[in-house]
Amino acid sequence: MKWSMASLAVALAIVLAGVVGYAVGEDQGTSTVPPAGTAIDESDFGILEEIYRILKEDFVDPEAVTPDILRIGAINGVLQALGDPHTVYIDPESYSLGIDIISGAFEGIGAQVEQDPVTGNIVVVTPFRDSPAENAGIRAGDRILAVNGESTEGWSVAQAVTVIRGPDGTDVLLGVEHLDGVSEEITITRGTIEIPTVFTREIEDATGDPVTEFSYIELQQFTDPAVVELRDELQRVVDEGDTGVILDLRRNPGGGLDATIEVADTFLDDGVILVQVDRNGQETVFRADPGGEATDIPVVLLVGPGSASGSEVLACALRDNGRATLVGEQTFGKGSVNHLRELSNDGALYVTIARWVCPNGEQIEAVGIEPDLEVLPSETDIEGNRDVQLFAAIDFLRDNLAQAAP
Repeated sequence: MKWSMASLAVALAIVLAGVVGYAVGEDQGTSTVPPAGTAIDESDFGILEEIYRILKEDFVDPEAVTPDILRIGAINGVLQALGDPHTVYIDPESYSLGIDIISGAFEGIGAQVEQDPVTGNIVVVTPFRDSPAENAGIRAGDRILAVNGESTEGWSVAQAVTVIRGPDGTDVLLGVEHLDGVSEEITITRGTIEIPTVFTREIEDATGDPVTEFSYIELQQFTDPAVVELRDELQRVVDEGDTGVILDLRRNPGGGLDATIEVADTFLDDGVILVQVDRNGQETVFRADPGGEATDIPVVLLVGPGSASGSEVLACALRDNGRATLVGEQTFGKGSVNHLRELSNDGALYVTIARWVCPNGEQIEAVGIEPDLEVLPSETDIEGNRDVQLFAAIDFLRDNLAQAAP
């Protein structure tokens, strides 16, 4: 059984179109609740039925005492008490819309969202490249405060996705607060979103001169096709004699576990890639196999708030094994293993079953990964479309290669 590296929030909102994403895709196993032999002590929850009867008899607003609303409220209350934003309930209607995002195009705004584990806010992990969300001005780290004029306070990710998603050509109004504290309302026209994988382009340094000695590769998802594309690109890099690789993970919210391990293995000849710790404290260690397309070439990883889950695992693996330097900003902080359990009402529960930690034991969940070289773009850099983090990566590679030269 394969577990998803993306949280349900990422899975649900990967294109803000479907409501399940990886949760029912090829990277995620499912099972039905309850499993054989499971016993539920009804005395633990009988008080809920008692409260419902009293509300039905006595509450001042009888029209508010509706079974469906109270049932959802009770479910969400139980899950929120766990303090884990990645364990969420998917109602039957939403679950029925679930699709495998790996194999097609979908309608939505093209952004991944998460729930901040501290504030409970709905937060944009990252917009897709050239998506309606990005083109309208949505940025990684934006807090979504309202949707079509309705406050998102107390919303789950599933609720947010259900309201924000919609057909190609329709509009949705988001009230957002950017990381710099500026708030604004942004109207986004939904579109058909192509699932991104691997991108390359020619780059320039801070002076505007072309950079020909290094290759720039942007990896936006950890999927099986992305692994193949990345390996092909890295083989080209080696064959053409490039002296370094800049791998951009700033828009990568994660993906499949197998794909993430394979990408890490491409850069590593040996060493620990990942440690998984289950509810009983048992550790499963994932190690690199000998050989790979890029085990010797110098690597810089560009990371930031839009780097989550699988991106953070890759960053840890390459950093802790001395294979890469991290440049940019602190990553998102999503290091949990999630499993989809189908329910008897045709809904589902996405539940956290384990945590991932870095090879050196560093925690990822709710913390994130600090870059080796922190570079914070200013508002002027953003407005001027100056990628100062990329410039820093180029300078770092040039300086280190110069020092290593005989």
